[in-house]
Amino acid sequence: MKLDGIAFHHPFAFWFGCLLVLAGVLAHMPMFMMGEHTHWQMVGMPMTTEMWLGMLAIPVGLALSMYGLTPRLDALRASGQAARDHRWFHVADGVPLNRAHWVLVTVLAIALAVDVMKPATLGFVMPGMSAEYEITKSRASLLALFALTGTTVGSVAWGRIGDLFGRRAAILLSALMFIGTAICGAMPTFEWNLAMCFLMGASAGGLLPIVFTLMAETVPATHRGWLLVALGGVGTSAGYLLASGAAAVLEPMFSWRVLWLLGLPTGAIIIVLNRWIPESPRFLSNMGLENEARAVLRRFAGGSAKAIEDDPQADQGHAAIDETHPVSGWRSLMRGPHARISAGLLVCGVAWGLANFGFLLWLPTNLVELGVDPKAASALLARSAVLALPGIAVTVWLYHRWSSIRALVLFIGLTALSLLAFCAMGWLQMRSQPLTVAATAALLVSVSGVIAMLIPYAAEIYPVALRATGSGLIAASSKLGGIVGAGLGLIGFFDHFALSALVIALPMAVSGVMLWRAGVDTRGRSLEEIQSALR
Repeated sequence: MKLDGIAFHHPFAFWFGCLLVLAGVLAHMPMFMMGEHTHWQMVGMPMTTEMWLGMLAIPVGLALSMYGLTPRLDALRASGQAARDHRWFHVADGVPLNRAHWVLVTVLAIALAVDVMKPATLGFVMPGMSAEYEITKSRASLLALFALTGTTVGSVAWGRIGDLFGRRAAILLSALMFIGTAICGAMPTFEWNLAMCFLMGASAGGLLPIVFTLMAETVPATHRGWLLVALGGVGTSAGYLLASGAAAVLEPMFSWRVLWLLGLPTGAIIIVLNRWIPESPRFLSNMGLENEARAVLRRFAGGSAKAIEDDPQADQGHAAIDETHPVSGWRSLMRGPHARISAGLLVCGVAWGLANFGFLLWLPTNLVELGVDPKAASALLARSAVLALPGIAVTVWLYHRWSSIRALVLFIGLTALSLLAFCAMGWLQMRSQPLTVAATAALLVSVSGVIAMLIPYAAEIYPVALRATGSGLIAASSKLGGIVGAGLGLIGFFDHFALSALVIALPMAVSGVMLWRAGVDTRGRSLEEIQSALR
């Protein structure tokens, strides 16, 4: 079948694999429906033969579908032997957004909302799961630890898949794994839930950076920055709303298990929308498939052939950025022109994970130690979160209108200052509710702003052959910080309120200095111009 960025390379293998995954999930439904007679309590029930066969069908189906998504071997060989004198081209950076762009933005926003919904569901699943399996809170926390570990591994692995086999292949593989891990809802033991939660986390962590990579390589530079940041904000908010809404409506009727089963319809939505998810034209060109890349670009050119431009560097007779080398792996991110900026982004990602999954997680408890009533602490956090909402709009405006790197550094600095304010309040034993509200709101605004810009910025500054890998690695660093934060919480590190705030503020501030010195402004620049600026 013609490789046009939309069609599958091996369509029969892909669709047959999808049917196997679907059949594997449906094989677990009889067990789930039996729970109707036990108030949906399935703990201790024996695994049926159909369930074992279904669990076998799912990985086989995933393997077949992945084969159906991968480019043919001759195309893979072409990616390493592509002509070195080919000319780079892209949709003209001044082209206004048209229907094709907005359709892609909508589809990717839906995919991102589904992606965010998966880990967000954990908080609503854990109480019911703990009660059914009769496990302690510390043992139940293993579920979050396995999920975070999965997202870390998935971000790295999916980044490599996206660079080797394509952005579209990585997105659809995540959707299929969403469907496959829906069998969590029928697992009779806690251990099986841990395994499935790891796989769910891997697919969720992998989808996030790939969505930003595809968007960065498709949208004109004039609109790329604000759309990337807005996509992250809208997708994240929608994901949390979906998770909370599903828990409020469905959990009372079918118990916590139905929240896992939602992986089937939500993953299927992304598969159904696949016809509106094209392959990245830059990836296709990097594979040596320039005709197919131009076919994809024509969808976003607004009907004008003049809207497809050659790279100006080629016109001037200068050597274009060498994107034709074989993908060389993660070590390339820490060498050459990208080394310093990669180091800064990695430090920032780890520090953000410590702040978000560590300090903020324990903030309600520590507010009580500052003299805030427990009920008032929850109300204070809710009020601070409302005050933080306009921060997303400010983030988008600054990233698009002012400067991408300066906006990122500004929010990193604000995060460090907010943590230092908590450090001072803890050491000086200050009891000021207005100051506490201000520091909490500032921290929530700055933390949200940092993550809203961090991965979009990474998706802009790496070359085509390493863009998904780089975005995935930076996304993984934020999850790694969360794993470290969860571990530190278990040993009581965050009980030391002032010290923990100081320890997290220091690497956050260091990352800001590193990015201020090494970062480049991406606002309004083509992806090729950004690579030139990094040299």
